[in-house]
Amino acid sequence: MSEFQRLRCRVAFHALQFRSEIQTLGRQMVERLRAWGQPFLSYHPGLVRDTLAYHGCAELFQDVHTELIQYRRAQMIRQGIVSDELNVDSHLQRENGSCPLMPEEVGLLLRAMGYPSKTIIYLAGSQTFGGQRLLIPLRAMFANLVDRTSLCSKTELSDLVGPETPLPSDIFQLPRPKSESEIKEEWSRAGPRPRPLPPPPERRIYPHEKEGWYGWITETDKEPNPSPRDLRMQAHRLLWDALDYIISVEADAFFPGFNNDGSGWPDFSGLVMGQRLYERASSRTYRPDRKTIAALFDITRGNMYHPKHDWTLSVKEHLNKSLSEEGLIRQSLLSKPNSFLSHPLPECSCRISSLELTKQTEGKDGRVLYGDEHECPIWMQSAEAVGVRNDDVESAEDDNDVVEQQERNGPDFTTSLTSTIDHDEEWDPND
Repeated sequence: MSEFQRLRCRVAFHALQFRSEIQTLGRQMVERLRAWGQPFLSYHPGLVRDTLAYHGCAELFQDVHTELIQYRRAQMIRQGIVSDELNVDSHLQRENGSCPLMPEEVGLLLRAMGYPSKTIIYLAGSQTFGGQRLLIPLRAMFANLVDRTSLCSKTELSDLVGPETPLPSDIFQLPRPKSESEIKEEWSRAGPRPRPLPPPPERRIYPHEKEGWYGWITETDKEPNPSPRDLRMQAHRLLWDALDYIISVEADAFFPGFNNDGSGWPDFSGLVMGQRLYERASSRTYRPDRKTIAALFDITRGNMYHPKHDWTLSVKEHLNKSLSEEGLIRQSLLSKPNSFLSHPLPECSCRISSLELTKQTEGKDGRVLYGDEHECPIWMQSAEAVGVRNDDVESAEDDNDVVEQQERNGPDFTTSLTSTIDHDEEWDPND
């Protein structure tokens, strides 16, 4: 069984790869983020219409977005996907941890952790339900909020998509003007005389009011079938998600807005967290408990932007625990039963015989939640030893190159290097 699980790990994390064009552009985007000279954090809001409708989070939004979520939830009820009622208390769902953290709340959490306003935050996700309006508070707190459109040109994105067949433009057609007979018929069916003045002429309808996914709300009660342009955009979003996946895995820190939703569907944040755990278990991957976070925000709801010091300490304590073994154990309990790839430990890990055994933690059902790593095969240990020797040789050569470069540049190089290190230490969230 252990060998079978290891095979699954190698297939999922090694054999399955994105297209070479996606990998190349993804690495270029990571290099452009690194070129700014400071670490960056990746944040995925997880605001997806289907997920919000499944959990009944419509009341957390406004206007047309609430109607869209409720319409989709009604569809899920008719299809048997959702067995609950149509109207549920969204605020109660939020307190239970079933609704996502809003971007404003995530910004306040990061600020409580000590991240400065100049922190680079990459916004992952091909589409954020609710639009840019939800991102305004987060962008006000962290000005360096970037996404794929900030790092790539339109040419690079179009080259990634490749050649496509032109589609007919979805131009909104104005309604047909009423004939003279129709006007007379309406006049005859009107109420008793004297009649009020006729209403003023209708204002002009602009195309942008009827184009897009929201145009049908004011016209009909039934959502139309996706147009060819909509289907093409859905295919494009898969490519954008692939780019965001590469950047999120390589990020210095990752913060999920919505994972472990309990729906049983694989989610973006869960897959990213699983691969980050597999490749670099020590990487800074936050695993917040949304129920605990909701309770913390309820305490300071009226004064969120100027919280008390005790509240800030509570947030730091919770998020720091989510980075430790406690967060891994909780992740194993919630994520692993639904998706093996979201928490591939201990099956996808092994230990060198010289290392001490970690303390094993088991759940109520006897399942191992933490520890119990098997010893690495001999071929893997020998390959690791060769890799360590090669790294030592390369690091020694790099050190010699640095010393030679420092001697050529003189004291100015040392001064600039020291200032760079001091700058990095100033905004370290661990301080």
